[in-house]
Amino acid sequence: MKDMDFEIIGNDGSELEVIARPSISYWSDVKRRLIKNKVAMVGFIVIVAIILLSVIVPIFSEYSYSSQNLSNINAAPSREHLFGTDSLGRDLWVRMWYGARVSMAMGIFGSVIPSIIGIVIGGISGFFGGKLDMIIMRFIDIIMCVPSMIYMILIMLYIGSGPTALIFAFAITGWMGTARSVRGLVLQLKEREFILGSKVLGASASRLIFDHLIPNTLGIVIVSMTMAVPGAIFQEAYLSFIGLGIAPPTPSWGQLANSGVAAFRVFPTQLLIPAIFISITMLSFNIFGDGLRDALDPKLRT
Repeated sequence: MKDMDFEIIGNDGSELEVIARPSISYWSDVKRRLIKNKVAMVGFIVIVAIILLSVIVPIFSEYSYSSQNLSNINAAPSREHLFGTDSLGRDLWVRMWYGARVSMAMGIFGSVIPSIIGIVIGGISGFFGGKLDMIIMRFIDIIMCVPSMIYMILIMLYIGSGPTALIFAFAITGWMGTARSVRGLVLQLKEREFILGSKVLGASASRLIFDHLIPNTLGIVIVSMTMAVPGAIFQEAYLSFIGLGIAPPTPSWGQLANSGVAAFRVFPTQLLIPAIFISITMLSFNIFGDGLRDALDPKLRT
């Protein structure tokens, strides 16, 4: 059968070497997929808007979060006071956004610092294994048998209230979940070829842990940190609500909710407004964390 008996239709061979999709890096692909997730981007925009307003509003407002006006107490929301005033005549619009600054800072630092501690401890435990791994894991198992909120309340009762004390309590109680996740990933990664190759080339244990193993766990750690922020915000709000968190006159969302409870039947907005802000912020972080988890998952790469 001769070649002349066949004819190529619709393809002359000139496009065989054309790359249909350009090669992009992993993080560029993560960014592309995250941007395509509209729900996650809505959550991200809400988070950014809250952070920006918490910085801008207290600076440019004519009222201070601590200035009192006893002639205008418990005022209803109006053009002059958008969220009304509290029982001491303080403008709740400014106090709400200053409280957002405090609550967001507690949420971010309360998730980042424990995550860093968990990354280091989990990486060391998973890499060395043996008795050290057993001791660390059994210690974590014992500590996690008791709810972390009980430890936090005991710590706050001992060292007092305030932002520094809250961050210290978060750091002491919040690292164990991250440590267990990182330890499991390190146990899988340390048998990979690139780790064995680095060992053959003489890389030290610290170099293997901090330059090779931990960077390869950052995907799940970033998602864990993002999902931990709303938990830290809620814990701060709860501790402030029961009087163990941020001390007056510095406002936080939990403290504002605590103040609003006393006047809820007469002035319900004083409780509803901080409760709504807490709910929206936690929801935004959760949906953004879900989108970030999907974007970082290599199995979903298209």
